[in-house]
Amino acid sequence: MSSAALPPDHAFTVGTTLPGTLGRTGVIDTPHGRIHTPAFVPVGTKATVKTVLPESVRDLGAQAVLANAYHLYLQPGPEIIDEAGGLGAFMNWSGPTYTDSGGFQVMSLGAGFKKVISMDVTGEQNDEITAEGRERLSLVDDDGVTFKSHLDGSAHRFTPEVSMQIQHQLGADIIFAFDELTTLMNTRGYQENSLERTRLWAIRCLAEHNRLSRERVHRPQQSLWGVIQGAQYEDLRRKAARDLVTMSKMDQADGGRGFGGYGIGGALTKDDLGTIVGWVNQELPEDSAKHLLGISEPDDIFTAIENGADTFDCVSPTRVARNGAIYSLDGRYNVTNARYRRDFRPLDPEIDNYSAQYSRAYLHHLFKAKEGLAATLATLHNVSFIVTMVDRARQAIEDGRYAEYRDEFLARYYAGTPR
Repeated sequence: MSSAALPPDHAFTVGTTLPGTLGRTGVIDTPHGRIHTPAFVPVGTKATVKTVLPESVRDLGAQAVLANAYHLYLQPGPEIIDEAGGLGAFMNWSGPTYTDSGGFQVMSLGAGFKKVISMDVTGEQNDEITAEGRERLSLVDDDGVTFKSHLDGSAHRFTPEVSMQIQHQLGADIIFAFDELTTLMNTRGYQENSLERTRLWAIRCLAEHNRLSRERVHRPQQSLWGVIQGAQYEDLRRKAARDLVTMSKMDQADGGRGFGGYGIGGALTKDDLGTIVGWVNQELPEDSAKHLLGISEPDDIFTAIENGADTFDCVSPTRVARNGAIYSLDGRYNVTNARYRRDFRPLDPEIDNYSAQYSRAYLHHLFKAKEGLAATLATLHNVSFIVTMVDRARQAIEDGRYAEYRDEFLARYYAGTPR
């Protein structure tokens, strides 16, 4: 490694702490602006939040977006996005950006699960689990992952170095180390081996990230975040966190930048989410930002905030919107149901966003008529709903009324059938 020290990483500043918990507010500084935390980060998988304009997402209050390295690697290719000036310039998004490492998609699509991996812990553990009747499209070894494209079946290989090279070309402000995703169905022995594999990959990611950061001085500096795996096992989760902190300090002592933050990933059940996030954050530095990957349900977000998570991403608000599912303060409902055919109220009368000027009856009609505007309006509403919910939680922490806000919100949201 070159003896020349790199510039400081993006700063995270802790704001107001939430008494009796690991929760807090804070600010992440990036080359493309600040992220005030806690914050929900909408997912723009292929450099777009599906069906809506980037300008619209910004107007709804989203501070950052997250895109997917796997999908952008396959189409249009990272070199094209690099030529465009990076992800933000390519998609006309002026704010901060994240990219994931591609590890989730390589594993989930490779095992035939398409969008999600089941976190069901019932049944016998099985290290060869795939979706029923599906060919396994990815093979993991200690050096990396060989996989077939879900688009055309062509063969590809990701290693930690390749993931870093792709993410540097994509140019997001915050990028994640390449890790192996496991499921709760994997055996304890496999989880242990996988954790060691992910640890060694993280060391390689840091080395390649530092090399590319020195080489690509014509681009804004990027922050690499380590990813903590370990499934449902407390000792493995804590070990993973401690290992990443240790390697980050060693890297910094050698003139590198270390990890700018940490991602909490992998398999966890709803009941264990808060416990696992708490284990991890008890081991991680307080002055580092933490991102919880793939979470968007309101009760999960509140639980994660109280256990020290700062930012969150998930495709769910936009995916369910495209099928007519609408978030409201009185719970989620499906606007395609017949009861909304003559319902001329806004999607949620108490939520003031762009979609508020359109009625439930109108969206019901658009979905039934298969008009594209249906997905656009529903997506705008759902993104606004979750972003606003988390923004209000942040403000409630600052104002010293978080518990009151959380209890009132959750009691109403989960009370029963939406009005």
